[in-house]
Amino acid sequence: MSRTNLSMSISADGYVAGPQQSREHPLGIGGEKLHGWHLGPDQDHPVNRQVATEMLDGMKATIMGRNMFGPIRGEWGDSGWLGWWGDEPPYHCPVFVLTHYAHEPIELKGGTTFFFVTDGIESAYAQAGAIAGDGPISIAGGASCARQAIAAGIVDEIDLQVNPYLLGSGERLFDGFEQGRPELELVRVLEAPGVAHLRYRVIR
Repeated sequence: MSRTNLSMSISADGYVAGPQQSREHPLGIGGEKLHGWHLGPDQDHPVNRQVATEMLDGMKATIMGRNMFGPIRGEWGDSGWLGWWGDEPPYHCPVFVLTHYAHEPIELKGGTTFFFVTDGIESAYAQAGAIAGDGPISIAGGASCARQAIAAGIVDEIDLQVNPYLLGSGERLFDGFEQGRPELELVRVLEAPGVAHLRYRVIR
């Protein structure tokens, strides 16, 4: 069976993106503060390197939401721009993007091809699983994609990079779930400057 991992940076008050996401603020206002552990001066700390490596290396397929991919042609008044990730994204595997906008696959350098899935998380997971086989699948976010994956029961483990920032508003990871659902077991705690890396197993 393939292992499905959800990994997200999160604020101390539970937000994974700040308010007013836009082309200028793809993570919402203040959301970039959640990612200093792997993009800032502490990115080379051994624990941060370990966690960043686990997020990407060896993944056979990735699922993400449309906001995490970025605008597709014709959105936000831009006729030629495609996504946030440049010519060589860091995924190096097939990436299935949940969207309401149909689009032909986009093949980029380094082994990353973006496929656009318009019929929901279960379809994206089935397509990812067909490619991944017994290999691991990553749920990359954002918040809506992550919530859909958790609600669909396809997530095996959740890695949270907890930052000491209070965003106050934006996109929460665990909005809309019943009390006690999903049921989680804390299985790992790692620490680096300014961040706690928590791993939970999803109990079914």
